[in-house]
Amino acid sequence: TEVCLQGGIHPRLPGTAYFDILRTVREAAPDLHVHAFSPMEIANGAARSDMSVEQWLTQARAAGLSSIPGTAAEILDDDVRWVLTRGKLPAQQWIEIVSTAHRLGIPSSSTMMYGHVDHPGHWVAHLRTLRRIQEHTGGFTEFVPLPFVHRQSPVYLAGLARPGPTPRDNRAVHAMARVLLHEQIAHVQASWVKLGDPVVVQLLQGGADDLGGTLMEETISRMAGSEYGSQRTVADLAAMAAAAGRPVRQRTTTYAAASVDSHFVGISEPV
Repeated sequence: TEVCLQGGIHPRLPGTAYFDILRTVREAAPDLHVHAFSPMEIANGAARSDMSVEQWLTQARAAGLSSIPGTAAEILDDDVRWVLTRGKLPAQQWIEIVSTAHRLGIPSSSTMMYGHVDHPGHWVAHLRTLRRIQEHTGGFTEFVPLPFVHRQSPVYLAGLARPGPTPRDNRAVHAMARVLLHEQIAHVQASWVKLGDPVVVQLLQGGADDLGGTLMEETISRMAGSEYGSQRTVADLAAMAAAAGRPVRQRTTTYAAASVDSHFVGISEPV
């Protein structure tokens, strides 16, 4: 139902190249939802195009952009962000970019990476910030907690971060999100890519209600040392939900009901 496009920041990539990518995808698959470009990529594209973020996003939407991933949020605290990214995208700039997208009718996911140099106080402040944004814009489709994968991470190898979250941290973050985002962001997604199937089953019983997609390729987590692979089948996701005692249904990017096709035959509800 969706193609998700994110990449690094190439020093010679023109800011308008993002529009070319969108038009190419839209021409090849006119009905496909295009979920593309992190706030970091948007900031880069706008700067390289000598445009405001609003102007750049307006052109991106005209070229085929449907929604944006709310990644690069990390922890919305500049002291933490300085350690993780050396201030590449200040917290306020991230907030302004996603808020601008929402104002233009471009929804986004929201995320938080935890388990590095952060502490629970940072989690609470981050979630409250997301809630305030949502109260003003209504543009977040879901919240995705992202556990820090430490094994090949430069900040961990430099001795600046701890080795990812504990099992208790994982449970606390997902449960806390369900409580603090109540009535504002309806969906909390558990990342099987980073956490693995058994942990996700637990989290579906403690705050999470979404498994994300089956995916075709994922490299960021694997390059950082994740051991859980980059693809699951529909049957795999259905089995995780069943193990948690949860019903399953297929959804679109914006959580509308998706049409059922032959891939879901034999499953009582669409996944």
